[in-house]
Amino acid sequence: MAKRDYYDILGVPKSASDDDIKKAYRKLAMKYHPDRNQGEGAKEAEEKFKEAKEAYEMLSDPQKRGAYDQFGHAGVDPNMGGRGAGGEGMGGFAEAFGDIFGDIFGQGGGRRGQQVYRGSDLSYSMEITLEEAAFGKETQIRIPSWEECGSCKGSGAKAGTSAKACTPCNGTGTVHLRQGFFSIQQTCPHCRGSGKIIPEPCPACNGAGQIKKQKTLEVRIPAGIAEGMRIRSAGNGEPGSNGGPPGDLYIEIRIKAHEVFERDGDDLHCTVPVSVSTAALGGAIEVPTLAGKAEIELPEGTQHGKTFRLRGKGVKGVRASTPGDLYCHVAVEIPVKLNDTQRKLFRELDEALQQGGDKHSPNAKSWTDRVKDLFK
Repeated sequence: MAKRDYYDILGVPKSASDDDIKKAYRKLAMKYHPDRNQGEGAKEAEEKFKEAKEAYEMLSDPQKRGAYDQFGHAGVDPNMGGRGAGGEGMGGFAEAFGDIFGDIFGQGGGRRGQQVYRGSDLSYSMEITLEEAAFGKETQIRIPSWEECGSCKGSGAKAGTSAKACTPCNGTGTVHLRQGFFSIQQTCPHCRGSGKIIPEPCPACNGAGQIKKQKTLEVRIPAGIAEGMRIRSAGNGEPGSNGGPPGDLYIEIRIKAHEVFERDGDDLHCTVPVSVSTAALGGAIEVPTLAGKAEIELPEGTQHGKTFRLRGKGVKGVRASTPGDLYCHVAVEIPVKLNDTQRKLFRELDEALQQGGDKHSPNAKSWTDRVKDLFK
């Protein structure tokens, strides 16, 4: 069975900090620790505990995390060192994956060179209206980007100077720690994997070789998108290191509160105010929809809170084959600030209704019976 993504196991995004990863692991470890899970479900809890532990061990190590971000599980699986990994034995594995694990079992066949790192992902929060979410839209956003520094032409060194090879790693970007029979490769702490030291950094870019700018990005919001969904824009994250690929940009959708409608999945809800006379006499009324107006027929004697369902008048979700429904909730409005004539008419109406008994009030009899039961 295929392994789950380490980030999904811990419930963190790829851009999570080391502290976020540690907190997520501690939470899962406390939840699934074998000492806390005995009896039924203990086996499942133990497997989840081991799974979380493995994910943390990989993502808490910068070198292993970098390998995993680039190559997935293959980049951190020592069992991939055979011919099936694309090379002759361990030497082929080290060549294919940038000598991730170093020269194990002697010098091996791993290539020497600067460490390549993928850039970090970026997150952008976009607020849109309910109509835009329902029907989609095309828009533009401004995001940070990086351009080659014009002063140093991308070298990072001050004009008239140049970078020098890092002495501790001899310009390879990696150092080896030997312990007996084994040799473990790690990123050089002096040059941080770049393989070079810049004695006099460029004042314009502080030695980065790049300058941060702003660029305009075209974004298409798909129809039916929901609150919290993310749109991935590949390659528009932070740039990688030493020629590594850039990260991605994730646009997270936030939907503004609507004056009329509330969204529940693909369904919409709205409150429709009607007068006392309209509710009593019935008749056709107009109700709003996202696409315009619709008509519903109120039966005579419609009660407050009555709900009418209009099929297909909701939102068609991005993964749905048909639209949701619109639910109209009737709110009977009681008139206020009556004048003398209006009060007289209401009293006359009330007296006339009283003469008809409980048949004019559908809830009166049942309510009276419940009251009587209290005193039995």
